[in-house]
Amino acid sequence: MEARDATAGAFVRREGDDQTAKDQHKAPKREQTPTRSKMEQIFGFKKEDLTSWHSFVALLNRPTDPASLGIFRCLFGLLMVIDITQERGLSNLDYKYLDGAPVCRFPLFNFLQPLPLDWMYLVYVVMFLGASGIMLGCFYRLSCLMFLSTYWYIFFLDKTAWNNHSYLYGLIGFQLTLMDGNRYWSIDGLRRPSIRNAHVPLWNYTLLRAQIFIVYFIAGVKKLDADWVEGYSMSYLAHHWLFDPFKLILPVELVSLLVVHGGGLILDLTAGYLLFFDVTRPYAFFFVSYFHCMNSQLFSIGMFPYAMLATSPLFCYPDWPRNFFAHFPSFLRPVLPLTSPGSQPSPSCVYEEIQGSGTQQRQTPAAAKSSKLRLKHKLGAIFTVLYLMEQFFLPYSHFITQGYNNWTNGLYGYSWDMMVHSRSHQHVKITYKDRKTGETGYLNPGVFTQSRRWKDHGDMLKQYATCLHQYLPRYNISDPEIYFDIWVSINERFQQRIFDPRVDIVSAEWSPFKPNKWLMPLLVDLSPWRPKFQEIEGSLDNQTEIVFIADFPGLHLENFVSEDLGNTSIQVLQGQVNVEIVEEKKNYTLQPGEQIKVAAGAYHKVYTVSEGPSCYMYVYVNTTEAALQKNFTKLYEIQERVRNGTETEPLPPELQPLMAADDDESSEVNATDPIVRLFLKRQRRMKEVKKRREAGMLERLQRFAVKKYYTIRRGILMTAIAMRNLAVGLPPLEQLTREVAYANMKEPQAEASQDERLKDEVGHAEL
Repeated sequence: MEARDATAGAFVRREGDDQTAKDQHKAPKREQTPTRSKMEQIFGFKKEDLTSWHSFVALLNRPTDPASLGIFRCLFGLLMVIDITQERGLSNLDYKYLDGAPVCRFPLFNFLQPLPLDWMYLVYVVMFLGASGIMLGCFYRLSCLMFLSTYWYIFFLDKTAWNNHSYLYGLIGFQLTLMDGNRYWSIDGLRRPSIRNAHVPLWNYTLLRAQIFIVYFIAGVKKLDADWVEGYSMSYLAHHWLFDPFKLILPVELVSLLVVHGGGLILDLTAGYLLFFDVTRPYAFFFVSYFHCMNSQLFSIGMFPYAMLATSPLFCYPDWPRNFFAHFPSFLRPVLPLTSPGSQPSPSCVYEEIQGSGTQQRQTPAAAKSSKLRLKHKLGAIFTVLYLMEQFFLPYSHFITQGYNNWTNGLYGYSWDMMVHSRSHQHVKITYKDRKTGETGYLNPGVFTQSRRWKDHGDMLKQYATCLHQYLPRYNISDPEIYFDIWVSINERFQQRIFDPRVDIVSAEWSPFKPNKWLMPLLVDLSPWRPKFQEIEGSLDNQTEIVFIADFPGLHLENFVSEDLGNTSIQVLQGQVNVEIVEEKKNYTLQPGEQIKVAAGAYHKVYTVSEGPSCYMYVYVNTTEAALQKNFTKLYEIQERVRNGTETEPLPPELQPLMAADDDESSEVNATDPIVRLFLKRQRRMKEVKKRREAGMLERLQRFAVKKYYTIRRGILMTAIAMRNLAVGLPPLEQLTREVAYANMKEPQAEASQDERLKDEVGHAEL
């Protein structure tokens, strides 16, 4: 609803009204403006507007200035044009949809499959043209349908790419399809003067405002989760440089609890309300803009922060663009939106009859004089009510789609539980068993797929197991059973199994409407251990690392200790475990507080033999890393002595490269000792990182622009190649190879950085 005069924008003039207005202006007495009620001043509508269905429909179809909606349409289309080349994946489409390669995919519906690669590029071209048409307001309905159909097809094609903001883009695209978004600053308005600067019904604004309110408010309600309130969901964010100003007055623990978690909770709960009311809107603009600008630096979430910034002006008066662009120089007026006040009538709106003074009575112009409600007005009101009810219900509909519930409810993306849960994976093992031969083996986690999200979702795990069951017979594994042993920590809890490792997922039952029987419960009763984790970790030195494990009775963990990990021990915190040293064929029973050392380079098994879950921790030191750091420290000390002239003894030949200048890259090439070479590369990389961090604004903008240029460039060139292939067929392989190589061309610095990464890998291998 409008937080403004309830009759603002509803008055439209007909021919002769100007003269009438002048005559009234000359009269000694003028009619006083009716006094508005308090409710009308605050909410923009009267209590009487809600007393009957007729008045409610008339309210939702009240004529409203199209300016703000037109500007939002243009901004949304522009952001989607940019988004298509980036987060939607146009620039790396050939890597995402590999023609002919065995790839496991995760569509919402299993019958959905990607088209051949060249045709997928055509789908993206249609989506791009649709987004461009929305931005320009050109063939608006057709453009919305082009964008909407292709966007949701791509969205449903890959559940692993789902997130809340991608879902929001689809919802806004759907809403714009039904709205009159091309009435202001559009090419359609130039082609069809009858719709140019015409009123739009109020429900167009109501729907968008309510949608944004839901995004904020439900996200805040979801953050009332105990993990968020206690500061465990996003604790790592407090270490980001963006929070350095807060760390000047608060310790990092309080920055995490009060600023990251407390501030995020309060902002989400209140942003929708603060944006709605005139008095609080300026403060809301400041905090919301600051919040989204921070998010653009904290997370890789594409256009989402900018899309949310574009929605904020929707809560202002609908005519704000007229006032804003009126301040621009007059020579820019031909290309700027209209600034003249008033809009022409539209059949999409319901107009009230206006009573004049005395016996004189005036009505609205002929095009809008009837106040009778039409079917389209009623349908608009019904759609608005049903849509908003559905949007409030859907985030809590998980009791219906129980098969998608895991440790968190439902498919991630439509619940607005943004950033409430953080996960870390310690151990993933995939075991297959040939039903015919009985042969057992292991698969590389992630084989045949480019995604890692299947590890947390039972529905995706079922799809992945089914896909592996189809592909493994190609490798002489007949009718395989597939078992997954996945260890996950959510919000800094113990690492524990999420799915039962004893269940063959290929033959396991799964239904979208029934609970997942092979999902292991989250051990929330062990959550109070988390403060103890922080105490234990705080007591360790920088070289000692620790992993906290929880397991169920009757299950065991088979683990291999890398040779790089020395002084590894297992200490029991709760329950009772039996540790089996495989090579020695010995078993040791441990009670709470007891520990045992396990040898590096060997297997061991930890059985939970207590009646309840067991908790234990691995404490270890990466001896290889520690030795490397020790060598680096010695080399740094030698280099400093050489530079300040305190080194009295001549350096051996293998250390001579340390005497070279910092900018002398030949010293790395001349270094014969792999540790010295790695040390010099590390120093140069640290210097480059420092230089990038200390770069000025212009240099940062240039770097950003160059990166985006090559990203967009590749998408355009690869699309052109695909369109050519569809039009005239495939060229010779040599020509196609040259074309793709040209499209893959990157800026020289990026190519050099890639070469250095490859060299670093070689250096590590030598070491």
